[in-house]
Parts: sequence; structure tokens; C-alpha cells
Amino acid sequence: MTAGAQERVARACLLRITEPGVVGVVRHVRAVGPVQAVEDIRRGAAIGGVDVGGLQQRALDASGDRDLEASDRLGIRLLCPGDPEWPTGLDDLAARDADCFGLWARGPVPLGLATERAVAVVGTRAATDYGLGVAAELAAGLAERDWSVVSGLAFGIDAAAHRGALAARGTTIAVLACGADVAYPRGHRSLYDEIVATGLVVSEHPPGAAPQRSRFLVRNRLIAALAAGTVVVEAAPRSGARSTARHAGDLFRHVMAVPGPVTSTLSAGCHQLLRDRPDAVLVTTTDEVLELVGPMGEFAARASGPVRRRDLLGPTVSRVLDAVPVVRAAPLSRIATTAGMRVEAVAAALAALAVHDLVAETDAGWAMTRLGRQERHAAPPDRDRELELGWW
Repeated sequence: MTAGAQERVARACLLRITEPGVVGVVRHVRAVGPVQAVEDIRRGAAIGGVDVGGLQQRALDASGDRDLEASDRLGIRLLCPGDPEWPTGLDDLAARDADCFGLWARGPVPLGLATERAVAVVGTRAATDYGLGVAAELAAGLAERDWSVVSGLAFGIDAAAHRGALAARGTTIAVLACGADVAYPRGHRSLYDEIVATGLVVSEHPPGAAPQRSRFLVRNRLIAALAAGTVVVEAAPRSGARSTARHAGDLFRHVMAVPGPVTSTLSAGCHQLLRDRPDAVLVTTTDEVLELVGPMGEFAARASGPVRRRDLLGPTVSRVLDAVPVVRAAPLSRIATTAGMRVEAVAAALAALAVHDLVAETDAGWAMTRLGRQERHAAPPDRDRELELGWW
């Protein structure tokens, strides 16, 4: 059910006077509702574990109506639980007592629709060229497959992810730790404008709110909740990106990490994530990401070396190839003795090998061809790919 006008004003007021994710406030709002919660704060009613006096100080100059009017002039809309545009993934935060009271959104794309297929791509601000390239490539690949890319508009990996999605003409969502009308960092003003024009900028903080250090960590739970999975591209052992991954795991979302050089401090957080979390999965391509978050049954292509003729041999035929002399020809019976197999079976295997130009019959018997000598020293075959004779 869509939030009523009174509740909408109350939620706008709560977003002005409270900080997101405060457990005591969350539980009180859940118990009495947003309208009553605002009244309780204004009159100084006791709320367990909460400095109500501090909230009262903020409430002195807070007005939900005023914030709604200001946001309307800026082209920002308030999304409340139950609204058609509300992303249902945010409701999962209730299980962690980290409810989102509402979101200020700016941009032409409906948030609920955009987050039906979304992946978060996050990482360090001090990214390497390797990390920037991987983040942009992953984001572009997701966008090309009609998946939204969620990130935090920070320098480094976040910006590369947003730009990769935009370059592929896809949808990207920036989750801010300040007002939805505040382009932060300032150096990303043009990137902010481009996202607002084609995607979405969202925030729990009212218009004009400045970024604060603590708000970045709290907003990371939103990034995780809005996506089906989070990919950490580069991260130091202590980083905000790892906190986003932790939130994703707590919300039963997919947790993914991109590996890097073992000597790189900026990949140490990814490697530690893979070591410490049994649910973390190593990914290197868009296909591997979509194998986790996409429809069941879609699998990423596995990397492999060049396919050689020997790779296609079954175990029995390969055994016969090993029994054929490398230099001089030998009769069928001697090859059968060396292979420890029946003559009839060896004859059939030699015929198959001859078709693939691995052996040749001469007057003196069977001999290895030049190609056969090369293939004999190849790596053991992949048992998923064999000749039809592979069963025997």
C-alpha cells in the first residue's frame, strides 16, 4: 500500500532528524509507526538506546513538508515502503534491524524496476589501472545484458563502474552518503549529472545534507540490499568495499571478489575476502558474475588451452597410442603385448588413430607419425571431450 500524505511527511522528517541504521530508532518506528515516532521525538519521550535530546535538537528546525517542497523543486522524489517504485530488496534490511525509512531519488528510471536485475560493483578509491579496467569492463558487460550497476560514486573503482555502465548505455545507480542533490566528490560533478540524466541517484539523507564519514559505512548496506550480488574489484584489507561485501553476505546476497597480483596491497582485501568467507566466489568476467546472479542454468564458459588431437582420445585409444613405437614400426601383436590388450581392440584403436594421422601402417607394421610423436607428449586429455571410441 502506498504511504499516505501524513506518513510521507513523517518519513521525510525522520530522514532529516535521525541517522540511518540506529537500532533503537528503527525498533521504535517499527513499533509505533513513523508519525507517532516523530511526535515522540519532539516531546522527548524515552527511546531505548537513543539520545533523544540530540534528536530533539535536530527536530527544532526540521520540517518534512519543507523538505518535500524543496525536493520537488529539485526534481527529487521521496520513495517510501509500499510505493510502486520502492525496491523490495530494501525490506530485507529489517532482519538486521537496519530498516530504511525512505529514499530520496533523482533520475528518470523507476528504482524498483532498475533493481530487479542489479549488481553492485565496488572497490577502493586509490585504484590501479588494472582495477579500473576490470571494473569498467565488468560494468559494461552487465549493462549490455540489461543489468543495472550499483555503486557509490566515489573515486576509483566506483567511478569506473558507473562510467563502464554509461559507456554501454546501461542503467547505473549511485547511492550517496549526502543529499541526492549534492554532487560528491566535487570532481565527479559531470559524472553525477550524466547519471541523473539517464539513471538514478539515491540517498537516505535529505536535500542539501553534507557527507559525513560515518554515513559512508551506513549507506553501504543500501548498496548491498539494492543488488543481487556485490563484486569487490580492488580493496585494501580495511576498506568500505569489504563492509559492503559483509552486508551483502548478511543479506544472503552473492559475494564476489576479483583476484589481483599477490604483491598488490590493493588486492589484499579481495584475497582475504576469498579466504575468510566460504560464501565468497572468485570472478574474473561478466559471464562468471551472471552465472551466480542470473537465471539458474546459465553457466560461464570455462577457460582452456588449445584443443589437441590427443585431448579427444578416450583412455583406451590413448593407451594404444602410447604403445606404438616412436622410431621404428612394430607389428600389431607386439603393440597389443605392450598395451596389454586384445589384438582385436588394438586393431580398432589403431584404425581410429590412423584416421587422425597419429599413426600410419607400413610394411613393417604400425609406426608413429610426426604428428603422433608431438601429440604423445601432450598433457593428459580432458575427459569431458573424447572420441567416440573413448568408452572402451
